[in-house]
Amino acid sequence: MVTRSRPPRVRARHLVRPAQFLCVLLVLALVTAGPAWAAATLPEVIANGRNWIMGILAGAATLFLTTGGLRYLMAGGDPGEVEKAKTALRNACYGYGLAVLAPVIVEILKSIVGA
Repeated sequence: MVTRSRPPRVRARHLVRPAQFLCVLLVLALVTAGPAWAAATLPEVIANGRNWIMGILAGAATLFLTTGGLRYLMAGGDPGEVEKAKTALRNACYGYGLAVLAPVIVEILKSIVGA
């Protein structure tokens, strides 16, 4: 009887780690965004900050969504990998939710501070 060996399976841990990618993305965004923070009034600065926060949250959520989807596809029935994929997908949902709620949170903070 001839035994056939399985091809090596690509594991999700070999993917680019989301935190490292997010840090590189954040540094690039801050380096290229010098004029964006040069606003004349406080409401403009707050609006710019809100827009940046929304963009960073949406980018991170998209990264987690992609990572979670790839992990789920490559899990191969392994319950531990499936659970990690579900956790990444759940975190992506939280990120999208926070990105949508960012304007509301900024308005609440503005009313507390009195700006």
